[in-house]
Amino acid sequence: MPASNTVSLLVTFILMIVLPLALGQAMLSSLAKLHLAPDQAILLIIAIVVGSLVNIPVKHIVRDQPVWSHPLQVWGLDSALPRWSIRRNHTIIAVNVGGCMVPLGISFFLLAWLNRQGADVMGDVAIATAITTFICYIAARPMPGVGIVMPGFISPAAAAGSALLLVPDAAPAAAFVAGTLGPLIGADFFHINDLIRNPRGVGMASIGGAGTFDGIVLSAILATLLA
Repeated sequence: MPASNTVSLLVTFILMIVLPLALGQAMLSSLAKLHLAPDQAILLIIAIVVGSLVNIPVKHIVRDQPVWSHPLQVWGLDSALPRWSIRRNHTIIAVNVGGCMVPLGISFFLLAWLNRQGADVMGDVAIATAITTFICYIAARPMPGVGIVMPGFISPAAAAGSALLLVPDAAPAAAFVAGTLGPLIGADFFHINDLIRNPRGVGMASIGGAGTFDGIVLSAILATLLA
């Protein structure tokens, strides 16, 4: 194996060990602001991290031309292990458990709590979510071979800023909801038809996974911390 590939793999393994520790602490801090018990927070962290590896297929789109899929392509390491590439004659539309289903569950829980704060609060949360959704839609782009990608810093800034401005008394919960639903709707759902019409060499388009995982999960956590 070339030296550059060996270094890339070494860096990847180090990040796989260090990042969950750092991200786990950030998750605990942010979820504590949402009045979740420590054991609940830990379970949710495990569900997000482990669930990020699980994609549930919901649609198969047959292609005239084959497309290639590589599990490490989103990190730029597809050349390190080229034999991992998979040749497909279809594009899979999937839902990521850790990047979509778990954050959605938390958001629905928070929306039920916010609903008890009054109709005005819910209206402001809807506006904050709409603002974040629009910004994520503008920022997200389909990328050949990867899927839908979006700079990770955009959605947390939009969600936290709009939540602090519109819902200051419930900013952490509002920021989490906007930071989750904004990129999920604006980046993934509003752009998924682009990949359906033109796969751009994408073997799997995962809602809440790959290039938008940070935009959905990390942005929601950082938005809560910023709030």
